[in-house]
Amino acid sequence: MKIDLPEKRYYTIGEVAKAFNVNTSLLRFWEKEFKEIEPKKKTSGVRKYTPKDVENIQLIYHLLKEKGMTIEGAKNQLKVSKSAEENKMSLLKKLAGIKKELEDLQDNL
Repeated sequence: MKIDLPEKRYYTIGEVAKAFNVNTSLLRFWEKEFKEIEPKKKTSGVRKYTPKDVENIQLIYHLLKEKGMTIEGAKNQLKVSKSAEENKMSLLKKLAGIKKELEDLQDNL
């Protein structure tokens, strides 16, 4: 799903709800269910969503609404995705180290 939001630092709950064509109450519910959504709250209780929050909402929307997953299924999928991303970053760091060692060996030849 392509969302139509202008580039801003923060979005209101109404803007995000309109972009995803959902009720604001659903966003508040997802906020309670998924730790990935952490909007900043003013002392008055007004929520301000960051672009990262919007990305996470887009992923959750995809899993729940488009793929038809349950809340628990979506939570498990997010955990798997996160651990896969961590593994990928670890592998990239190792490969960068190996590349550096090979470059040092080549320089010494």
